[in-house]
Amino acid sequence: MKKQSKQRPPAPQASQPGKKTRPTGTKKRAGPIKPTGPTKPVVKIGPQEPTSQLRAGQIERELGAPIPGVILPEEQWARTAVKRLPPPGPLDQEAMFGRTAPLVIDLGCGNGRFTLWSALTHPEWNHLAIDILPVVVRYATRRANQRGLHNVRVAVIGGRDLLRDYLAPQTVTEIHCYHPQPYYDPREIHLRLLTPEFLAMVHRTLVPGGRFIIQTDNPAYAKYIRSVLPAFFHVEELTGRWPEPQHGRTRREILALREGLPIYRAIATRNDELGEVDLAERLSQLPLPKFDADRRLARLDQLEQAADRAPAKKVSKKASPRRSPPKKKR
Repeated sequence: MKKQSKQRPPAPQASQPGKKTRPTGTKKRAGPIKPTGPTKPVVKIGPQEPTSQLRAGQIERELGAPIPGVILPEEQWARTAVKRLPPPGPLDQEAMFGRTAPLVIDLGCGNGRFTLWSALTHPEWNHLAIDILPVVVRYATRRANQRGLHNVRVAVIGGRDLLRDYLAPQTVTEIHCYHPQPYYDPREIHLRLLTPEFLAMVHRTLVPGGRFIIQTDNPAYAKYIRSVLPAFFHVEELTGRWPEPQHGRTRREILALREGLPIYRAIATRNDELGEVDLAERLSQLPLPKFDADRRLARLDQLEQAADRAPAKKVSKKASPRRSPPKKKR
C-alpha cells in the first residue's frame, strides 16, 4: 500500500520592502463602498500652507483666501499668548498689553482671522481674542506672533467667564461674536452663549456708545437674536457682506459663503438709556434660546472640527527673507 505524503504548507514569500503582507488564511477586507450617483462636492479644509515653508515677507492662504498680514522676520515677532490668566478681578490692560487703549474682544476667535485683520487695521486698539479650544488658540497665537502684533493677546477662556470674572463695567469698546455654536443636541442647548443674561453682561461691559457685532449662518439662531437684541441695543442689520476684508471676516464665513448659506450680520450699539433696573426688568421678560438649530446644518461644523483636530505644522526656527545672490565682480 502506497503511503500518502504529507503536504507541506507553502513557504512564506519574502515581503518586499515597504509593502504590507497579509497573514495566510485571512480574508481581504472590503474597501469603502463608492457612491454611484452624483454627490455634493465636499469643501476640504485642514492645515493651511505648511508654515515651515513660509518665509518672511510671504502671506499665508486658507481656502484660497489670504490670511491678513505678512510674516515678519523672527526677530520682529511678538509674544501674544496669555499662558495663565490672573485671579478673577478687573483686567489690568497696562499689565497685559503694556499700555491702556480702547479694548476689542473677539469671542470664539477660532484660528484668529478676524483678530489679525482688526489688529492690523487698528494698531491704536488693544485686542483680546479668546476661545475655549486650545488647538485653535495655538493657531491664532502663532499667526499673531509671526505678524508682530503687539496689540494682541490670545487666551483660552469662555466668553461668559471672561465677561463675568475679568471685565469691569464700561471698559470695552467693541465685542465681536462670529458664528456662536448653536448646539444641535437638545441636551446641550443650555450651553448656548447668547442668552438674555449674557446680552445684559455685554451691555454692562461696553463703554457708552460701544458696539456688539454679531454674525451667524444658523437661521434659527438669527431669528432668536432678532427677537432679543433690540431689548438692549440699537440694532443695524446688514443686508449684504462686510465692506472688508474682501473674502470674509472668519473661516466659517468663507465656508458659509461658498455653500450659499444666508448669513445674519448685525451691529448692535449700546442703549445708554438703560440702567440696572431696566436690565433686570427685561431679563425677566425675554425667552431663553430654546430653538431647534436643525441638525442638517451641522455639516460646516464637522468640517471645521476636522480642521481643528488636524496636527499643526511645525514652524521653522528661523524665518528670514531669502537673500539675493551676491553680485559678480566685474
